[in-house]
Amino acid sequence: MDITHILDGLNDRQREAVGAPIGNTLVIAGAGSGKTRVLVHRMAWLVEAQGVSTHGLLAVTFTNKAAAEMRQRTEALLNTSARSMWVGTFHGIAHRLLRMHYKEAGLPQAFQIIDSDDQLRLIKRVMRSLAIDEQKWPARQAAWFINAAKDEGKRARDVPSGDDLFQIAHKKIYRSYEEVCDQGGLVDFAEILLRSHELWLNNADLLSHYQHRFGHLLVDEFQDTNTIQYAWLRVLAGKTGRVMAVGDDDQSIYGWRGARVENIHQFSRDFAPINTIRLEQNYRSTANILIAANKLIGFNADRLGKELWTEDGHGEPIRVYSAYNDLDEARFVVERAANWIDQGGSPDEVAVLYRSNAQSRVLEEALLQARIPYRIYGGLRFFERAEIKNALAYMRLLHDRHSAVAFERVVNLPPRGIGDKTLEIIRAEARRRNVSLWQACKDGIVAGAFKGRVANAIINFLKLVDDLAEIALDQALHEIAETCVSATGLIDYHSKESGERGLARKENLEELVSAARQFTGDLVFPTMSAATQSQDRLPEAGSALEAFLDQVALDSGDTQTETGPALQMMTLHSAKGLEFPLVFLVGLEEGLFPHRMSADEPGRMEEERRLCYVGITRAMQELYLTYAETRRLHGTDTYNRPSRFVGELPAEVLEEVRMRGAISRPMGGMNSRFFEEPVEGGLHMGQRVKHAKFGEGIVMQCEGGGDRARIQVNFENAGAKWLMLGYANLAALD
Repeated sequence: MDITHILDGLNDRQREAVGAPIGNTLVIAGAGSGKTRVLVHRMAWLVEAQGVSTHGLLAVTFTNKAAAEMRQRTEALLNTSARSMWVGTFHGIAHRLLRMHYKEAGLPQAFQIIDSDDQLRLIKRVMRSLAIDEQKWPARQAAWFINAAKDEGKRARDVPSGDDLFQIAHKKIYRSYEEVCDQGGLVDFAEILLRSHELWLNNADLLSHYQHRFGHLLVDEFQDTNTIQYAWLRVLAGKTGRVMAVGDDDQSIYGWRGARVENIHQFSRDFAPINTIRLEQNYRSTANILIAANKLIGFNADRLGKELWTEDGHGEPIRVYSAYNDLDEARFVVERAANWIDQGGSPDEVAVLYRSNAQSRVLEEALLQARIPYRIYGGLRFFERAEIKNALAYMRLLHDRHSAVAFERVVNLPPRGIGDKTLEIIRAEARRRNVSLWQACKDGIVAGAFKGRVANAIINFLKLVDDLAEIALDQALHEIAETCVSATGLIDYHSKESGERGLARKENLEELVSAARQFTGDLVFPTMSAATQSQDRLPEAGSALEAFLDQVALDSGDTQTETGPALQMMTLHSAKGLEFPLVFLVGLEEGLFPHRMSADEPGRMEEERRLCYVGITRAMQELYLTYAETRRLHGTDTYNRPSRFVGELPAEVLEEVRMRGAISRPMGGMNSRFFEEPVEGGLHMGQRVKHAKFGEGIVMQCEGGGDRARIQVNFENAGAKWLMLGYANLAALD
C-alpha cells in the first residue's frame, strides 16, 4: 500500500509525530506549527499504515468547527468516508453517549438539554422555593457555583459544608436544583460531561466495551482541558488505550473558566511511558515576531519548553508606540490601519487586540469617524452590551419618564420584585388609560391597582428615578452617568457575576462614565464624534444628556459590517487560533495588561504573560504594540507605567515610533523610554515643575515646537493639563 502521500509536505518533526510508535504520545505544538495537520495525518497514518479501523479512532477537540475540519481533511486524505470514526467536542461525544445509554446514565429517553438562560430561570425558581434572597445571593452566582462544581466532578453531596455562609447557601441551592433537574429530565451543559463520566464509573461492562473499541484516542488543545474532561479521558483510556495529546502549555489562557495547565504536565506521569515530540517550526510569523515571543514566554517558570523558529526572514521590526492618552492611541491605530488599506491591503487582514472589552469604545469611535468597516469578533459593540443598555435606559428615564422601552428594561433591574405578571398588569393599565407605563404606575398606585409588596416595589422604583432626576439637575453629564451606574445598584448587580464576565461588565459600566465625560468636553482632546464642538458651545447638563443619548442611538444605528471585508476587533482571549498579517496589541500598561487582578492570585501573572504570547503570535507580518501615558479608565484619569511585558521583549527587534509618527528609531530597552527626553524650553520628560495657578506637577508629554509647542503636566492637585508652553511660565524644580 502506498502511504507516501500521508507524509508528503510534512517537516521532519511533523513526520516524527505522525509516524510515532503505537503508544502514548505528547506533542508540544507551538503556535503556527501545524498541529491540526499533524492530528489529521496521524489519523490517516493509523488507518493506512497501521491497519487501525476508523471504527477504533476517537478524536476530541474544543469547537464544532475544528471537529468538522478534522473530519473533512481526514476523509480527503483517506479518500473515503470516515463516518464510523468518532470526531467531536468533549460535550458532543459525551452527549452522544448519553443518548445511546440513557438508561445506564439514569436519564429518561427524552431528556432535555437546557441552555444557560434556561438554567438561570430554573435556579431562580429553586431559590424562590427555598426563600433565598436573590439580592444577597444572585442567581448568576449560583449558576457559576453549580457549573464550577460539576467541572470539578462534584455533586452537591461532594461539596464541603463548613461554616461559610456562601458555601452553605449555594450547596443548598445546588442540592435542590439537582432534584428539580432529575424530576424533569433536564441536563445542563456542565451536567453532560459529569453524567458521561459517571456513566463510565457506574457501568464497568459499558466502560470495558468502549475501552476495547477506542484503542486510539487523539486530543486537541490538551492544555485547555478541565478537571472533569481529564478524568473522563483517563478513565476511558484505562491501561490499554493509546493517547496522542496535542497542546501547548504556553497557550493555556483559560484558567478563569476551569482549564488546568497542570493537566498537560500531569499527562507525562499519568500516561507513562510517553513519547514527547516538539513542533517548533512556525509557518505563520516572521523571525522578529518569534524572537520576541520566545523571549517573553521565557520569563514563565515550569514550562515544558520549546523555541519557535522559521525559515522565513526577519521581516519588519515590532513597532512600539507611546501614546499620550487613549484617544491618541486610537488615532494612531486607525491611521496605521488606514495606511495599510490605502496601500492595497484588505481590512480583514488587520486585527486590533485588547485585554478588556471596555477598551473597544474609543477605538470604535475612531473607526466610525474614519469610515473603516469593522467587526467585533465574538462579541458586541460597546453600546450594544447588556450592561451598557441597562445604564442608558436609566439615563433615558431621567430625561424622559415616558419611554416605554427604557421603563420595561430596568423596572425590575436589579431585581426588586416587579415580575412579568405585574408588568403585564401595568401594560394593561396603560392601554386602558391610554397613558405611558410610567403614568400607569402612578395612576395605579393612587387607584389601588397594586397591593402589598408589589405596590411598595413600584413606589420605590418611581421614587428612585425621581430622586436621581432631581440630583441630576445639578450634575454634569459624566456625573449623571456615574449616578445611574452606582446609585441604581447596576454596578453591584453586574459585578456579582462570576469570573471574567462580571469583571468585564463592571469595567464596561465604568467606561460609560468615561464616554460621558469625554462627550461633555472635560478632556482637552474630545472624542472624534464630538471633535467639531468647541468647549464654549457645549450644551448644558440637561440638553447634554439628550444629545448624548441621541448620539448613542445614531452610533448604534451605524452598525458594524456583517458582510464584506472588515477590520477585526477582539479580546486577546477570543484571538486564540486566529492569524492576521497586521496586528495591533493595544493597552500594554501595568494594571490593564497585565490586569491589576493578576497580582492577587497565584499563577495569574504567568497566565497573563501567556495571553500576551498568544497575542504576539497572532501576527504574521507586522506587529504594533501600543500603550498610553494617560488613560481615562473606570471614569478617572490613570497614569500607569508601560507593561512589564514590553520591557521583557528583546530591544534588537523593537522600533519605537515617536509622537505623531514623526520619528522612528530602534528601542534601547526600558531605560531609554521617554523620561529622559528633552522638550521645548529646556525642560525634560519626568521633570518636576511649578505653575502659578495649578501648583506642582510632572512633565508627561510635549507636542509641536517653537511658538506652537504644548506641554502636558500632571499636577498633583489639578490633574493633567495641556498648556501652551510659551505662556505657561513653568518653573523647573529639579
